[in-house]
Amino acid sequence: MHDRDCLHRFMFEQFPIRGHLVHLDAAWRALIEHREYPAAIRDTLGEAVAASLLLTATVKFEGVLSLQLQGDGPVHLMLAQCTSGLGVRGLARYREESFAGTEVRADKVAAAGISDLIGRGNLTVTLETDDGAQRYQGIVPIAGLRLAESLQVYFENSEQLPTRLWLHADHSGASGMLLQRLPNTDASPGAEVAAEVIDDAWRRVQLIGETLTPAELRTLPDAEILHRLFNEDDVRLYEAAPVYFRCRCSRERVGGMLQSLGEAESRSVLAERGKVEVHCDFCNRGYVFDAVDITQLFKAPAASTRGSSVH
Repeated sequence: MHDRDCLHRFMFEQFPIRGHLVHLDAAWRALIEHREYPAAIRDTLGEAVAASLLLTATVKFEGVLSLQLQGDGPVHLMLAQCTSGLGVRGLARYREESFAGTEVRADKVAAAGISDLIGRGNLTVTLETDDGAQRYQGIVPIAGLRLAESLQVYFENSEQLPTRLWLHADHSGASGMLLQRLPNTDASPGAEVAAEVIDDAWRRVQLIGETLTPAELRTLPDAEILHRLFNEDDVRLYEAAPVYFRCRCSRERVGGMLQSLGEAESRSVLAERGKVEVHCDFCNRGYVFDAVDITQLFKAPAASTRGSSVH
């Protein structure tokens, strides 16, 4: 059985090429536990979550990486977020009428390509530090048949680092592999190797990566994947880092959202329903505010003005 709920980093000793392998099992099932997504949406969201982990592993920061797909198609928003500690959450919002009927229609949409799900739109990658002091955002048009192709365009346009990704997800898990060519500096592996040799090695490892099947990515241990693909290379596999489902919602955050909506709106809901109940879009956890809670919320000396439709 392959490595469960972990991310492995690996490095080619002779070339400035690195990679990552990630697998989510229990973490993925926890993430979609309270959602009944059509198969096409579920699998694409799983790929996005795996990709968010792979992208997070390529940068050094303390904060959150968000991978967002937004367009005019049946799925108008897909969002995967990963913390620097490799905690993930994600969601998709879609027009249910577009998937009315059977799963067959959704599967046909998935086979046709990601553009049929998202439509015309953009892929946005955002990095934000925990304190909110720094924020970086890269935006590229959605392109190609699969999410991995749009991400390749993102790296080429925004990061200037040649990168290839392979992603797979289904109802039981999500997996991914990333290969990335690093700048050939004096401190990089194989710094003395000629540029044309590195170019050839980069072309070769990409071609070999293309032979990895979704079933192998999903089921084989990472050491076996690397041996199967790169047994002729000297590849160092580092210790695995755990990945897990983590929702960052809290009563305080929800209270801040209600404050941003305003007291009149909150009291209107309270009068109509006898309580204000908010469910997290990511984990479906419910937060209930009664009349006393609402009064205390708006008596606070400094009501938060931060608000978001996703908390």
